[in-house]
This record gives sequence, structure tokens and C-alpha cells, in this order.
Amino acid sequence: MFTSNIFAIMGLRALYFLLADMADRFHLLKYGLAIVLVFIGGKMLAMPWFHMPIQWSLSIVGGIILVSVVASLAFSKPQSAAAGEEA
Repeated sequence: MFTSNIFAIMGLRALYFLLADMADRFHLLKYGLAIVLVFIGGKMLAMPWFHMPIQWSLSIVGGIILVSVVASLAFSKPQSAAAGEEA
């Protein structure tokens, strides 16, 4: 039990740094991740009354992340924001 918790914590730490790097590359990813957190929180609150299949949840989460990444690629960062970060 202890080793599984240790490996889970190490995996979450690595995932955090991966997402932090991805958020720098895709400027709309942070909004997508916020929507994912709201979705998961709402799903947890509605669990006593509504059961959503796991495949639906994974599809929705993956879709939200995919849309935020594609939107980041399609809509480039405004030049004023990009110039402000470099200074």
C-alpha cells in the first residue's frame, strides 16, 4: 500500500510539471483544465442522483483538452500579451 501511494505521488508530480510545460506552449490549455475540474467536481456532486459511464467521462475530458489544444493552435496568442511576457 505504501509503495503504491509513493508511485502515485511521483506520477502526479511528473504529470504536474508536464501540464505546466504544456500550459506555456498552449495558452488556452489552462482554461480547458479549469473546465475539466469543474466537470469532475459537478460529476462528483451529482453522483448520488446520476451515474455517468466511465467511457463518457473520459470522452468528455479528452474532448475538452483536445478542443483547448486545437483552439490554442488555431488562435495565436495576442501580440500585446506575447510582447509583455518577453519584457
